Amino acid sequence: MAVFVSNIVIEQGFDFNTTFELEDTATQNPLNLTGYTVSSQLRKTYTSSSATTFSSTITEVNGGKVKIALGSTMTSNLKSGRYVYDVKIVSSGGIVEKVVEGSALVRAGVTR
Repeated sequence: MAVFVSNIVIEQGFDFNTTFELEDTATQNPLNLTGYTVSSQLRKTYTSSSATTFSSTITEVNGGKVKIALGSTMTSNLKSGRYVYDVKIVSSGGIVEKVVEGSALVRAGVTR
């Protein structure tokens, strides 16, 4: 499966969420996510030991849709700047795949 690259912007102090539509690269149909789990993390660099974990859910099993989110309390704790993130799925058979990756720009908030 190919890894989709998507750069995101997270506003500090505000709720963040985005949805990705995954497809089966062999058929170009939505990826059937029956039996899969999803997870996602944000780190300052690929080698950073600390991470922020997104709330990650499969929103449409047959439509291949996954959603990642951070609440305003979580985004308030992030320092502004550039980060990296990825999204991985794990099949019921234990196959682990990275499906999305990219950079994340955390923009400083004004309103508190």
